Amino acid sequence: MANIKSAKKRVLIAEKNRVRNVAFKSSIKTAVKRVLELAKGEDKEALNKAMSKVYQLCDKAVVKGILHKNTAARKKSRLTIAVNKLAK
Repeated sequence: MANIKSAKKRVLIAEKNRVRNVAFKSSIKTAVKRVLELAKGEDKEALNKAMSKVYQLCDKAVVKGILHKNTAARKKSRLTIAVNKLAK
């Protein structure tokens, strides 16, 4: 643990940010799994809503600095390819 007061504070803030980032990334993974499950079914409207939610979460993560913009783009691209493959 750090000795300087500001360094101690940064350690606490970094841990709080790490927990928030992990939770946000986890929500993206959960949403992706939900989309892949819906892709196997017939409900296109629910699938489109779920896809939109994943896109929204990825874009929000980029704005908040949780994901790099290319990482978010890659996730969205791979999800779209997987959904199209499952839909056939």
